[in-house]
Amino acid sequence: MKSFMVFALDDFPMVKAGDNVPRIIVEAAENNGLKLQDKDVVVVAEKVVSKAENRVFKLRDVVPSRRAKELSKVTRKDARFVELVLRETKRVLKASREILLVEDKRGLICINAGIDKSNVAGRGNYALLPENPDESARRCRSGIEKLTGKDVSVILCDTYSRPFRRGQVNFAIGAAGLNPFRDYRGTQDLFGQVLKVKNVAVADEIAAAAELLMGQGQEATPVVVIRGLSGSVEPCEDCEASELKISKREDLFRGVL
Repeated sequence: MKSFMVFALDDFPMVKAGDNVPRIIVEAAENNGLKLQDKDVVVVAEKVVSKAENRVFKLRDVVPSRRAKELSKVTRKDARFVELVLRETKRVLKASREILLVEDKRGLICINAGIDKSNVAGRGNYALLPENPDESARRCRSGIEKLTGKDVSVILCDTYSRPFRRGQVNFAIGAAGLNPFRDYRGTQDLFGQVLKVKNVAVADEIAAAAELLMGQGQEATPVVVIRGLSGSVEPCEDCEASELKISKREDLFRGVL
């Protein structure tokens, strides 16, 4: 009977700019009676990393550009907030009263460039995504290995809406130490038929599983450790979550919306 275990680290401290995230994770695991092991997958909410990397901005310090002021009239959002979004944006995909959808400078398609104020202290304070989520994941993984001697994988996750579906789901935006895919293409199913398109985004599946314990409100459990996935996850030193981004050639929905 197959199984895996998921552990949410309780009593995780509030992270501030300059904090050593790997050390905090290791100490929180120890305080929860959990010793990290080889092949564990450590899933970290991106907000933890954003705070540590000093990616929190105060609206009162933002001067909106002319473009931001124009879009603020369309979206009915604060022009200073729109300016923050534009600074993180490669191109605006849709701007309306309902949504400000962009392709951010990391290549992620997301609302408001992933900027929000949930679980950010201070009125008018907003957290931006890490500059390079894959690099942040690599640093976190390396730090944990130095402290514990254990070969873990790390996933940075964030919550996104999905086209044609209600509700939000956790996705991997940064990864280190694991292949974000489990590729079945060229293998056979139960009846000998060759699978042609089945390439499972396991990094996103792991992020979604972690969110069941992370939550989105007052849970205060932004780090989850998943154990027992060695049969489903392939180790990889050079793989990144950026590989999950789809190319224009592969995008079946381009031009539909």
